[in-house]
Amino acid sequence: MATLILEKKPKYERIINILAIAIPVAVAILLGIRQKIDLGAWTKVLPHVIGVINTLTAILLLAGFYFIRKRNVNAHRQTMTAAFILGAVFLVCYILYHISNDSTSYGGQGFMRPVYYFLLLSHIILSIVVVWFVLRAVYFGYTNQLMQHRKAVKWALPIWLYVSISGVAVYLMISPYYV
Repeated sequence: MATLILEKKPKYERIINILAIAIPVAVAILLGIRQKIDLGAWTKVLPHVIGVINTLTAILLLAGFYFIRKRNVNAHRQTMTAAFILGAVFLVCYILYHISNDSTSYGGQGFMRPVYYFLLLSHIILSIVVVWFVLRAVYFGYTNQLMQHRKAVKWALPIWLYVSISGVAVYLMISPYYV
């Protein structure tokens, strides 16, 4: 796969910094809109789609790690690009679901209730944090700035993997309560 030709300038890092702030802020604003938009009944399936996307993302992240360990840079790049694209699809599905449907309350009791809220809260916080690391990792990878890429991935991979896996866990825990 060909390398994307981008100038190695601070301008691109500035863009990454702006996006890393703008994306979570835009999502928060969209989710804060109390008036739901009727997009149709098809949006009820989106939580299940999101669960599949998180599962596939976790698998792709592990495959990407495997490929780079085997020094298969091309397979690594393709796998990680697919994970990044799935992240974008996830974001669109997540926004579409939440602007058109009321939030689902967790109905579990006992010990599982604090476990659910811990997973949910850590998932949300880390999903905000990981945006910056992922954008940097992708940018540095595609511009062959491998030292910076490795530094970004040192944080991006474990956080992104946790966010993906905890997203699946949260989905499985709340899925019985979807209407």
